[in-house]
Amino acid sequence: MESSWPRVHGRTAALIREVAEHLLLSTDAAADELTAVAQQSADYRALIEDPQLAAADRQMNRANMLHWLMSNVQFPGGRVPPNLAPEILQFARDVVRRGMDMHDLGSWRGAQHGAWEAWVDECFAVTDDLDELRELMKVSERSMSTFIDDSIAALDAYVEQERAELARGASAERHATAQLLLEGAPIGRARAEAQLGYSLTGSHVAVIIWSESAEAAAELDAAAETVMRTCGAGRRLTLNASSSALWVWMPAESVPEAESVRTALADRPGIRVALGRPGDDIEGFRRTHLDAAAAQRVLARVGSARAVVRYEDVALVSVLTADMSQADKFVTDTLGDFATADAVLRETVLTYVQERFNASAAAERLYTHRNTVERRLARAGQLLPAPLAENATSIVAALMLVQLRD
Repeated sequence: MESSWPRVHGRTAALIREVAEHLLLSTDAAADELTAVAQQSADYRALIEDPQLAAADRQMNRANMLHWLMSNVQFPGGRVPPNLAPEILQFARDVVRRGMDMHDLGSWRGAQHGAWEAWVDECFAVTDDLDELRELMKVSERSMSTFIDDSIAALDAYVEQERAELARGASAERHATAQLLLEGAPIGRARAEAQLGYSLTGSHVAVIIWSESAEAAAELDAAAETVMRTCGAGRRLTLNASSSALWVWMPAESVPEAESVRTALADRPGIRVALGRPGDDIEGFRRTHLDAAAAQRVLARVGSARAVVRYEDVALVSVLTADMSQADKFVTDTLGDFATADAVLRETVLTYVQERFNASAAAERLYTHRNTVERRLARAGQLLPAPLAENATSIVAALMLVQLRD
């Protein structure tokens, strides 16, 4: 701390310490709240559309809150040095890999406002003396706002350093070219192919492969190789999207069933995969990646632990979950009591519709007798608010959403 920073003593110091200690007891809830406030900003869209970056941002907000609160317990009202913990520096590196900088995220001021609101509420809880409140809030606001300013400046400097190092790396050109293609920017085919080392002619399938554990992250490239072989491709373009995620493209005309990919990755627990639909040429290169990213977002929105997801399996759910409160209402209105029915019963209805209302085909796929399928369908009819035949599309969409959450 700087010697020129005014020291805080007496009653004000005691109140700051009391408020900080109380907020330390609810750091997780407070971090969730201030992150939600920050993510309402339109400037935040580039981050919140990527579940991994959004999760890392929440962790950064929590770490910064803990850092500032603990510093104020030790040195009430002091100038808190920037938090440059390894996880925050890793987040900054990941931001650079995506072609963003800290200002693109738009989170800092939103997070500061959320933290300040929580702090003010606690200030009013510890004293109702106006003179004490005035001094308490003046001193703590100076400490918090300076901490945010210093943190932004420190991370800006770090990001610029990382960007300079990345520009010297062999992968920088590939990242920049892929980003231009994903943004739909005009770029010549020959130039793009030369920079990517990948042909843009023909059909492509994009895959996002990620992990939420450091141990599994070491397996990402091996998992990409496995997925490539499962898709029947002989080569791939791979970009390191972050320390725990890969963006992959491969020449392929179809996407294997999710179960096939899960089976192929059975010996790599902790690896998660989202696959886009096949797409042709330059526009297909772009669209298939956007599909894979949308499928990944679905899992994050519904809190699903599913290891493998294909866009074509969750396309309708992707639209429904754009607003989770409306999605929940849709499930309740569409399924009624059937939403909490036995999983086997729900799977039977879903399979029956997928088999074009053919009970015999559904029975064969479920390895059971036709009469069993018909009994289950009759029971489902008693629980559903509307007959299956009259509302099949909505029922299937709602069932898929419920299934992802199981």
